[in-house]
Amino acid sequence: MQLGIIGLGRMGGNIARRLMGKGHEIVAYDQNSQAVDALTQDGATGAKSLTELVANLAKPRAVWVMLPAGEATEATIMALGDAMDADDVIIDGGNSFYKDDIRRARTLKEQGIHYVDVGTSGGVWGLERGYCMMVGAERTIFERLDALFDSLAPGYGTIERTQGRHVPDDRAERGYIHAGPVGAGHFVKMVHNGIEYGLMQAYAEGFDIMKTKSSPDLPEEERFDLDLADIAEVWRRGSVVSSWLLDLTAQALAGDARLDNFTGAVADSGEGRWTIDAAVEQGVPTPVLANALFSRFRSRQENTYADRLLSAMRFGFGGHVEPPK
Repeated sequence: MQLGIIGLGRMGGNIARRLMGKGHEIVAYDQNSQAVDALTQDGATGAKSLTELVANLAKPRAVWVMLPAGEATEATIMALGDAMDADDVIIDGGNSFYKDDIRRARTLKEQGIHYVDVGTSGGVWGLERGYCMMVGAERTIFERLDALFDSLAPGYGTIERTQGRHVPDDRAERGYIHAGPVGAGHFVKMVHNGIEYGLMQAYAEGFDIMKTKSSPDLPEEERFDLDLADIAEVWRRGSVVSSWLLDLTAQALAGDARLDNFTGAVADSGEGRWTIDAAVEQGVPTPVLANALFSRFRSRQENTYADRLLSAMRFGFGGHVEPPK
């Protein structure tokens, strides 16, 4: 298939490269011309403007926007709406707020343009591992774009198939789903990221407890000088708490057990806040997820070893850097 991609940062560029590796044709644009040049060398068709990108796509067109949530995404999608024609498709693969998706889809529908929101997880490792995708769209448009999602997804891989699961559509097992109508994809991804906060916080606090077990404030016979790198490594193998986040924790500790390269001032993205907002709207108690979000606020005032571990995990899966002091 042919696809336009706008935004060639940490994830957009790799999404383009993974698709090209599966035989798809990419037309690419970014305000950073060097990013466009680099992707052109890998086989994409470069564009110097949104207008040129649209002109280089055959109808019905499909354009994937991979930009930070907020004004950059909003302005780009509205500009695309003016440049594209009826039956074209605009895909937002970033981390937009799901209510913004619903509003945009309503506006674009008046022009006959289809809108798709794709909650995309995979971080900087997606090129190699593939991306987990939660898609909000009209069913017919989801099916039109299926080849793209199939190429981006991890596939079955080495994960054992779930016993007792017998459904005719195996796309969830291959790493992507039609989550529902427009907005559903980013809503599911929003909750995914809220859960991510809680999981990361649990690991961080647990390792902090083990690190401080050698404290002089404890009776001498109760002090343990624990090797956290070894503990993370052994937990990866057969433990019920094993996960990719634990893999990243082990990797970070193997390189620097004290995590001196991190201050522990942990940023938060919009999805964590939006998840708590949704919980309030729906009357759902989420004490773990709320506390994980508030702990990030606190980390930017005073930092602990747990906070440095959170920073290390975020850098590991997404290349996220700590906010400047």
